[in-house]
Amino acid sequence: MQISARNQLTGTVSQIKEGAVNNEIILSLGNGEELTTVITRESCHSLGLKIGKEAIAIIKAPWVVLIKPECDLQFSARNQFNGKISQIVKGAVNSTIHLVTSKGIELTAIITNESLKEMNLVKGAGITALIKASSVILATRK
Repeated sequence: MQISARNQLTGTVSQIKEGAVNNEIILSLGNGEELTTVITRESCHSLGLKIGKEAIAIIKAPWVVLIKPECDLQFSARNQFNGKISQIVKGAVNSTIHLVTSKGIELTAIITNESLKEMNLVKGAGITALIKASSVILATRK
């Protein structure tokens, strides 16, 4: 699939919680990882989503928020993935942070160089990626 979003995670719909306007969709990504997204009921219907159907979660790298494991705050983001930084690519203004979750899922985040410095992020360091359920776009194959 040729799209600009860095994070493209293939999974299987394991649960659909229907709401009046929006549905909550839970994808099983394999290795025990799950990803939650919130989409409109109309989108759920037009994508033909049902339990067992394959779907692709698309998450732009700037939508991935990073926190250090020692952070003593709790977050409302439904998707929280613990892992380690596998690579840092520093640019003129922003840096690309590649991480691998403890269960093997690869994610990419884009943060400012100022955040990179303030957080003292280095390759191999523990990190948690936060992704709001409303920041996940679902796609299915035609």
